[in-house]
Amino acid sequence: MKLKLSPALIGLITGIVMIVIVMVTYSARLSEESPLQYLVFIAYAAGIVWAILFYTRSDLYSGGFWNAFNPGLRCFVTVILLMVAFTIIFNKMHPEFTTESAALYRDMLVKGKGKTPAQMDEMVDGFKSGYLTMLVYRSIFGYLIIGALVTAITAAITSRRK
Repeated sequence: MKLKLSPALIGLITGIVMIVIVMVTYSARLSEESPLQYLVFIAYAAGIVWAILFYTRSDLYSGGFWNAFNPGLRCFVTVILLMVAFTIIFNKMHPEFTTESAALYRDMLVKGKGKTPAQMDEMVDGFKSGYLTMLVYRSIFGYLIIGALVTAITAAITSRRK
């Protein structure tokens, strides 16, 4: 069996599916507590598993954990890059997210007391300027942890079966 789909291409397909899910849930105005939000993570895990299983069934697979881990790594790194680009573009197109989050942050500061209005203004301005960076950081770190765990578990299972 010749390998026709590369792990990076599977990652690209997975990332596009994840973006479509995000856009559908966003346009449907679902709440953040909606269980449909987890479809993104299910698609992410399924894409990684697909990349590993596809690779382990090819002639290129020689057995072993690291040989099975490698395609999963390539897949989830591709997904992470795509999701980071999407996060940046989507949030640049919707500056109201920054404004709404800053208003919630200000409310939290007011309830916390102990800060002067000038200090609160300074903290909210800092929050606004670092908002996109925080989102990108959370996106990278979150998808990295989930991707590494799913890849390690799937690689361990498939390398023991062979």
